[in-house]
Amino acid sequence: MTNSVISTVLSWALFILGIGHIFYGLVKFRIPLASAVASGFVGKFSAPEERRSAFWFLMFGPLLVLAGQVAIHAASVGDIYLIRVIGAYLLGVCIIGVLALPKSPFLLGLVISVLLLTLGYGYI
Repeated sequence: MTNSVISTVLSWALFILGIGHIFYGLVKFRIPLASAVASGFVGKFSAPEERRSAFWFLMFGPLLVLAGQVAIHAASVGDIYLIRVIGAYLLGVCIIGVLALPKSPFLLGLVISVLLLTLGYGYI
């Protein structure tokens, strides 16, 4: 497998992780989300705690999608430096996430980030 193919696959994995994050959040937090929408949405996510968690969980999904989209672009133009930068930021976020929530999907992001960095530094 060439570096171009590997970077494209990893980039799409990051994009799909973001989509999965959004869908999982919509399912897991359907009740607090529906409650916030029924209450008028604007300003309805500060309390109770479950609504605040739902909001931040869902807001992280589009950021993963964005990172995946940027990585897909970087892979398509061969910008290995940008792949490395995305891997580094993702690694930092995922290390903090795994430390804070050891039984979480941050482990999957950790794997993707390490592979992006490995590719970015030319080890694969």
